[in-house]
Amino acid sequence: MKIALLPIPVCLGLAALTCGIVATAQQTPPLATAPVPPHLLSAKTVFISNAGADSGLFPHPFTGDPDRAYNAFYAGVVSWGRYQLVASPDQADLVFELQLMAPSGPSNADKSKGASDPLPMVRLVIYDRPTHYVLWALTESIAPADRQKTHDHNFDEAVANLVLDAGRLTKSLPSGMH
Repeated sequence: MKIALLPIPVCLGLAALTCGIVATAQQTPPLATAPVPPHLLSAKTVFISNAGADSGLFPHPFTGDPDRAYNAFYAGVVSWGRYQLVASPDQADLVFELQLMAPSGPSNADKSKGASDPLPMVRLVIYDRPTHYVLWALTESIAPADRQKTHDHNFDEAVANLVLDAGRLTKSLPSGMH
């Protein structure tokens, strides 16, 4: 019995080719991007609802009043120039419901197991006004801070990020704001 010996470079090449084929076969196909509800893209009119703010956030840790997030978000949506903002939900295609929340949760929890104290957050829920079904929801956490000025900066940043998130979702941002 005679065993044919292949040169080492040929063996290494065959091994690399085999490993490449096996690695390619084991990769999972990329997930398809789920569609955005078409009504988010075709709507013309929006009512922005102020769902309020949880207690204990004003005047500390944030300056201003409970309408601060609503006013900033409203101004951001106006800057898009995409939707006609209406004064009553019955005139709207979509309702953007904005809420500032301070969820309760673990306090001094064992962080080594993945638990953490919840942060205040701004949440936007987008409803189809005629059916009142939720079409989409977005949330931005407000980062913690030690100083009042930084608390206020983080608040403004979270609201601005929520405006950008909603603008990207609805393809409403003017060029240069993406």
